[in-house]
Parts: sequence; structure tokens; C-alpha cells
Amino acid sequence: MTATDAIVLAGGRASRMGGIDKPAIVIGGRSMLDSALAAVAACARTVVVGPHRPELNPRVLQVREVPPGAGPVAAIEAGLRALSADAAPLVVVLAADMPFLTEAAIAKLLRHEAETGADAVFAADESGRPQYLIGVWRRTALVAALDSLDTLINQPMKALIPADTVMVGVSGVADVDTHDEVRRARTEAEAATRETQVGTAESAPLPPLELDEARRILRTTLTRLTAYRTELRSVRGATLAAPVAAHGPLPRFDVSAMDGYAVAGDGPWQLRQDIGFAGGKRPVGLLPGEAVRIATGAHVPDGTSAVLRDEFARVSPEQILYRLPDTPAREDIRRRGEDCGPGDLVAAVATPVTPALISAAASVEVTEALVRGPVRARIVMTGDEIRSEGPLQIGQTRDSIGPILPDILSHYGIRTVDRVHLRDTPTGFDEVLTATTDIDLLVIVGATGGGAADQLRAAVARAAATLPVHRLRLRPGGSTLVAELRTGTTVLGLPGNPFAAVATLMALAAAIVEGRTGAQPARALTGPLHNAADITAAVPRIVPARIAPDGGWLGDPQIRTAHLGGLIDRDGLVIVPAEAVDGAIVEFLPLPA
Repeated sequence: MTATDAIVLAGGRASRMGGIDKPAIVIGGRSMLDSALAAVAACARTVVVGPHRPELNPRVLQVREVPPGAGPVAAIEAGLRALSADAAPLVVVLAADMPFLTEAAIAKLLRHEAETGADAVFAADESGRPQYLIGVWRRTALVAALDSLDTLINQPMKALIPADTVMVGVSGVADVDTHDEVRRARTEAEAATRETQVGTAESAPLPPLELDEARRILRTTLTRLTAYRTELRSVRGATLAAPVAAHGPLPRFDVSAMDGYAVAGDGPWQLRQDIGFAGGKRPVGLLPGEAVRIATGAHVPDGTSAVLRDEFARVSPEQILYRLPDTPAREDIRRRGEDCGPGDLVAAVATPVTPALISAAASVEVTEALVRGPVRARIVMTGDEIRSEGPLQIGQTRDSIGPILPDILSHYGIRTVDRVHLRDTPTGFDEVLTATTDIDLLVIVGATGGGAADQLRAAVARAAATLPVHRLRLRPGGSTLVAELRTGTTVLGLPGNPFAAVATLMALAAAIVEGRTGAQPARALTGPLHNAADITAAVPRIVPARIAPDGGWLGDPQIRTAHLGGLIDRDGLVIVPAEAVDGAIVEFLPLPA
């Protein structure tokens, strides 16, 4: 076969679908972009024209038309330029909006090009309509057609079509341009999948995961965020991707550890009139028998043998300084580098970026570091019955947890990018799962069960996402799921009940952050639950608790999950093992302040 390159157009506006990322729409278990790339898998080189997609194989070139959204002709020219080195004589050009496109269809077009020698061979759909965005071009003809145009921006494809053209009927080349067409395509794909599964036994459902096992899986299997260098003070909640070492000594010079007097030699001492202040001019050197007033943190003068604390000193009217009787002799000088020297380790890799770390690093002249994170989240509240603002209509309920979720996420170092409300529509979840290029975590509240409106699991399956946590052995929170999209974005699906959503989020948030950023697992806060026997059940439970007067905790045996009233005047949550007895050691999750 003649050497062939491929240009896949994946940057259109999809204006008829509200501007969503159409190539990322999943139909039949894979995105339409993946279908296009599979169809040109035999080509020597492939370039995708559109927004950068980090999930693509590094062997696939990526480029953007200029300006973005300038139309297919401008996109083809950008792709052709990216393939200019070692150019193949033939170029396949196709749009990434044909879910049923196959490698066989491209092979058929290539065969007709070889037989006819035409400048371009285009597919025609079953109705005979030409599909100019699926074709094989002779490179020379394509270059000539592009060079003949005064401008490339917003030109129609027909402006490129050469006279020497062949149309070939090909099946599976219908594109999708509307939500209705997406639904029909999915129905067709699902029907085809069912046909291939006739006669096969349905696999048994997986048992729900224990909470500890789910956390372990999240810490070890979630895709790490990309490391980058930045100012530490701007990334609280991130994690060090490399150790932080001191740039300078701490202290930077010999300083007074106390308010008092810098003295030289044994006393008594003649007190000078100058004073040493922290950050001020360093006093001139001391001679033996001299002293100078000095403040904590001030640079001690040369010749200083010790600092005499104020409470150990007496000054006579003649300005003679004496040590009070029976007071201990102490140096009270912090020597240069005694806390930390240049190159000393300040914080190890995998250490979370906290105020303490930021401060400690700044004290040794380190303001930047290589980090991962912080995790960026989008909150998605689901359901037609939920309303955030305005008067409630019949059948509606107030969104009582959406406004507080950013505060809870912040407690775990997660930054909320935005919060949206998703109506119950056939394609709503698919659109949410494709619009994730600006976030690391999707927190979706509701739609995780098996009810008529609970569509998240089906959408996750259509997105061909991995599902490290499919369900939890926990009450409440059993329907919780955690998925990872092919972009690397984590999806946390929480139950719709407010208490169940908050409790499960608090149980899993730290493990998700640790998995995405590589942070060391936080130490669990554990202690005795004095009334565990009143709370325990056949499966682990998570309930509100308060600190007991003599230490440990007292949990609430009964809790209403439809609201957060049970958390008022409580200190946190406890995770109660199955069949626990009074005094059992349990994990405590403090409530965010």
C-alpha cells in the first residue's frame, strides 16, 4: 500500500449541541475520536487537530488550527503542516464525529484511489450524500487546493474539492450532529452489543468493597497529577513531588534567643548605650567586660560570649551590669545554622503542602518547589427535584448540601472550581463526563443507585471509564462509586441523601487526594467508642459522634440521612465496624470547622 498519513479533525464547535466536546462523546464504549483513530491505525503518521488531549498516545501528533474554531479548511492546513516532514504521498482526512467508522471503510477508499489515481476519493453515505470530511487525498492536490484560497478561515469544504474526484459508497460513515442523533447512535450500538452477547451468561455482581480496601485501591491506582514547579504559598493542599532542601542556614547568623544583654567575658560588665534590635543595625563588636542591650532575634555583636536574660540581670545607677545571685549561666544564643544548614532536608517527597511547610521552607530561603496538585474539583448536583435558589415548586426540595461541599472539600485540600446543577436528561451525564479538561475531580451527588433517574453508572460505562470502587460495604454510602475517565479525571459518585453524601465524602476524600497527588497517607485518628454495641450492625456504619468527657467518643445510634441536623453539636463521625463491642477502637473523622 502507498504510504499514507492521516489528519483527524477534532476541534469543531458543535454549535448544534451547545458547544460540547463532540469527539469525546462515547458511543458503543468508546469516544468518536477513538473510533476515528482506530480507523486510521494503519496509516504511517496521524495528527489530531483540536484542543490538546493529554490522554492520547504520544505517537499521535497534536496541533491546533489558528485561530481555534476557524473551520475545517484551516484545520486541514494546520494538520498538513504538522505532517510536512517525511510527507507521505496520500493523506486521509476525516472528522471525529462518525461513531461507526471502521478501518475497512478507510481501506476501501484507499483501494479506489489506487485503482483510479484520482486527486481525491470521498465517501458517500447510504443515501448517496457526499461526505467530504472522510476522504483520501493526493497530497499534491490537497496542497494545491489550499494554496489557491485567499483565506483559510471559515471556508467551506467545498472550496477545496478538486475536479478529479471519485465518490465511493461506504457504510458506517453517518455523522452525528445533534443530541437526537447521539441517542439513536447509542441505541444502535447497544443493540449491536446485545446481539454479540446472546447466549453468554451474565457475570455475577462484584461484592461491595470494605472501606479500608477502597482507600488502598484509590491511593495506589488513581493516576498521579502532573508535577510542576510553583510558589509554595499559592498551593496549599498540594503535595511535594520532590524533596525540599534548605538554600541557606537557619539561623542565618548568630542571634539572641532572649531579650536581655549581649555580654563579653565574665561579669560584671560596663553597659554601653547602643541597643541591638531584630532586623536593625548590628551593634559594633564587644570588648571583654562590655555589654549591650539586645532584643530577641537580633544579630549579636562580635565578641559576644553569652546573652544575659532580663530576669537574671541587674543594672546599677553607674550602668554596671550584674548577674543576679543563684541564676543559671546560659548562653542563650542561637548559633548560625544550628537548626538547619544549606542542603539539609526540610521536607521529604510526598509531604503535603501545609502552612507549617510553607513557613519552614521560607525560613531557609525556599519559596518554590516541585508539587502535584492541589486537586481541582467540580461539584455536580443532580436531579430535577433539587433547587438552589428561589421559591420551591411542588415536588422540589432545597439543595441543602451543595453550598457547603466546597468547605468540606477545602478541609481535605481540594479546591472547588465551580458547582453546577444537572437536570435529568438522557445525555446530561455524558456531557458532564466529557467536559473535564479543566478539573481533576468530579464530585457528583445523586444518581448512583438503581432508580429510574439514576443514570451515572450507565454513563460511566459508556465513557469506558475504569471503576476502582464500584460499591462500598458501608451504611450509609453503599451506592458510592469512584471511577477514572480516560483523561485521568476522577469521578466520585455520592449518594443523594445529604448525610450519606457528606459522610462518604469525608471517608474517601483524603484517599483520593493521596492517590492523585502521591501524598503520604494521613495518620488515622482512633480511639475507643464507648457505646459501640448500641450502634454496630451486620455491616460497618458511619455515624455522628461527640467527644466523651473521659476521652474517646460517644456515637449516635440513630441518624436521619435526609438532612444534616444530626451533625449539629457533634465533633465528627465515627466508622463503626460490624459486630463491634463497647470500647472498640474506631476511626474518628473530625468535622470541618
